[in-house]
Amino acid sequence: MTSERAAGSVVDAVVVYDGRLLLVNAEGGWELPSGAPEPAESVAATAARLVYELTGYLVDGSTSLRPADADPAGARSFVVCQLLSETPSAGARLAPEQLRWSPFAEAVDAGLPEPVRVYLEGHTPV
Repeated sequence: MTSERAAGSVVDAVVVYDGRLLLVNAEGGWELPSGAPEPAESVAATAARLVYELTGYLVDGSTSLRPADADPAGARSFVVCQLLSETPSAGARLAPEQLRWSPFAEAVDAGLPEPVRVYLEGHTPV
């Protein structure tokens, strides 16, 4: 797990499981679980916390997409997370119908940020 501090204003969690990407319905569209870090919180910890709070899924923020792959403006951090629990815990902010597991091939064409598209393209099952 990375200990990189969340320097940007937003952390996006790239939750992957079995060739699928977790998307949440926020403000009328499907997007990555995202939000602001707490003071002194690492990007990995922020991603894991946000996913749990929003969806109830436990994840590990295992890989931060490197600066070469990240947002050039530095306003967003992208963290690849592995699913640790297949069933969400109760108490999530979003209802089950506000969550979607999208196959990588579909997610690549869904208007995601470039660093995420590049990552998914390199990890799409053949």
